[in-house]
Amino acid sequence: MIGKYCIVRTYSAGVFAGILESLEVKTGTVTSARRIWYWEGAASLSQLAMEGTSLPEKCKFPCEVDQVLLTEIIEVIPCTDKAIESIKGVPVWKK
Repeated sequence: MIGKYCIVRTYSAGVFAGILESLEVKTGTVTSARRIWYWEGAASLSQLAMEGTSLPEKCKFPCEVDQVLLTEIIEVIPCTDKAIESIKGVPVWKK
């Protein structure tokens, strides 16, 4: 999955979508990463990774960061092209 756009779930830091650059044991680096803070339009992260969201206007995905180092990774799901386009198309959420 290295080099692929994935959804990465951690034990305590939440969920991120981006390019998995490295993964060793439970630690990895994700580039072009967006935190998946809240979503609607997909029943689970698995569906989000396969189909994207059908309700992008109701999702809360903050801005993309260049790189994030994540520890305690517990799940990595590669995304389809359709899902990548959908996730990237969600407007940047600002409070």
